[in-house]
Amino acid sequence: MTNDRTYGPFPWRVYASEIVGTALLLAIGLSVVILMFGTGTPMARLIPGEGQRRLITGFLFGTTGACIALSPVGKESGAHINPAVTLAFRLMGKLDLPTSLGYVGAQLIGAVVGSLPLLLWGAMGQSVAFGATLPGPGFSVSAVFMGEVITTLAMVALLAVFLGFRAIRPFTPAIFPPLYSFMVWAESPLSGTSTNPARSFGPSVVSGQWQGWWIYWAGPVAGMLLAVLACSALAKRIEGARLYHFDSDHDRLFRRRATGGGGHVGS
Repeated sequence: MTNDRTYGPFPWRVYASEIVGTALLLAIGLSVVILMFGTGTPMARLIPGEGQRRLITGFLFGTTGACIALSPVGKESGAHINPAVTLAFRLMGKLDLPTSLGYVGAQLIGAVVGSLPLLLWGAMGQSVAFGATLPGPGFSVSAVFMGEVITTLAMVALLAVFLGFRAIRPFTPAIFPPLYSFMVWAESPLSGTSTNPARSFGPSVVSGQWQGWWIYWAGPVAGMLLAVLACSALAKRIEGARLYHFDSDHDRLFRRRATGGGGHVGS
């Protein structure tokens, strides 16, 4: 059984895992974006269809997130690696407010840490703002905003459905590769398909590109709120603030945090 003193009043291992997980998501996922779409990339010759490259990019980005959820990093923190996911768990009563804020802070730090290695891509990375999400040319602000709302709503609603039913719960990480394949293919020309404020924050810091930055906070948060409202009946069925490793020893700590007891991460 896990000793509560492993965490103490400040669950540093949990937050450190969120930093590492978010950093890995951006370093790997945005490297794929740069390789697929950066100026001078050989992938443009190997896969000339832009739609095909978007499809592959979404699949690999989603696969990266799924692997993080399955990894020891995911076992430690639950692999939220996205403020919208953390806030959804908060609204469903699976985390207390201080812990939720700690998660979001860790995710933003991890996003910057994971974006710094992208500078090694040099001119190729700079040509696509190191993977920053920017409003698509020719689209209105409202259209870009709604793109983020709808894609985040779909992502959080699917999480709620999979986590809410024990029979399909173990397959939760498997939703990300096909989901992001479709969403990046269909929606990325509109907004870049962020669904994750941290994912947008990191490359904006290293690239200095902040066009429409508020959309990548307001859109995902609005989509998350709509998903939580739509799936409110499932909230009681969700047993923990994690995407995998549901029977981890850390679950006792998550339950304590959710009920306000002790000083540990909750669910």
